[in-house]
Amino acid sequence: MSENTPEGVGTRAIHAGQRGRQPNDAITTPIACTATYVFADTQELHDHFQHRIEREEYGRYGNPTVRTAEEKLAALDGAQDAALFSSGMAAITTTLFAMLRSGQHVVMTNDCYRRTRQFVNGVLAKFGVEATMVAPDDYEALEAAIIPKKTRLIISESPTNPYMRCADLEKLVEIKKRHRGVKVMIDSTFATPINQRPLDYGIDLVTHSCTKYMGGHNDLLAGSVCGSSALIGAIRDFRGVTGSVLDAHSAYLLIRGLKTLPIRVERQNATSLALARWLEEHPAIEQVFYPGLESHPDHAIAKAQMSGFGGVISYRVKGSLEDVSRFIDACDIPKIGPSLGGVESLIEQPALMSFYELTTEERESIGIYDNLVRMAVGLEDLEDLRADLSKALDVLG
Repeated sequence: MSENTPEGVGTRAIHAGQRGRQPNDAITTPIACTATYVFADTQELHDHFQHRIEREEYGRYGNPTVRTAEEKLAALDGAQDAALFSSGMAAITTTLFAMLRSGQHVVMTNDCYRRTRQFVNGVLAKFGVEATMVAPDDYEALEAAIIPKKTRLIISESPTNPYMRCADLEKLVEIKKRHRGVKVMIDSTFATPINQRPLDYGIDLVTHSCTKYMGGHNDLLAGSVCGSSALIGAIRDFRGVTGSVLDAHSAYLLIRGLKTLPIRVERQNATSLALARWLEEHPAIEQVFYPGLESHPDHAIAKAQMSGFGGVISYRVKGSLEDVSRFIDACDIPKIGPSLGGVESLIEQPALMSFYELTTEERESIGIYDNLVRMAVGLEDLEDLRADLSKALDVLG
């Protein structure tokens, strides 16, 4: 981060990464809609390669609109640098490909995003990278799983999906320090840099699906990884090989979204906490999973390392799969959809949305119950959301 980067998170969200006066004196960052960049003469080309004079060369290696978004993300996460990708999964897969090689080993908590687990267990295994899965709150098992001179990376999320489990960042860093060569990567999508900054604790890499809160309007796909200049530089070089780059139009939308990130997240934090407390008292609700509630198993951890508890609430409704479907269909404001972090509230049954192909027994074996609901809270008024949920729950009698 530049020494001149503003300290306030709201000011950083708006001004970090901006480079003085824009072309045509525009206040917004221009979209550099080009695949290639020209050189004035062969001397300029020579200077670029031999003297490492920084400038754009080809779209797969960089774009000024994308770079502005990267610098803004780095400032928000407290990182030296950031790299953007075409999706959250592109950020994770490219990072892991860049950091790991055959014969190495990763330790991963078993509640990470299912596609990340699928990539680690299925794809990386084909390239000779071994993985050990451990329970999210078993730090002794996590440390015991580390293989000296072989384990390269610990991968976790905080909070996780759908039960909002929170990793103890201080414990992860303590474990890392006892094992030379091991680094820690945290997916902090559900928290955002507004609620949690893992790099401040000594975490090495932070990833985000910028499709979610960072963009905030359900209209773009993007992913990021933030960390030290050395690590991000190596990952960016690998991105130039794989080609998993973000386009300038999406970067422009991301910049726009980041400018309002603090006020959006603060609103979602407040609305979600109020809804979670109300749901916990509702007679039709069996259990609520939200780290802002004292009943959550990781409430103490979340309270210690987060400034807000996020905009996703999971809860179990008293009833069957069909009962929960009737409840969801009776909702008017939240729409049925698989994402989160946007201005519109979304609701889903994980048993149907992400695990439709499994039987009830198979789903329950991995903690996905037929009566589980996940709600991503948007920016609608609290009273309207509460009234809508109350009306929908009434259909269950």
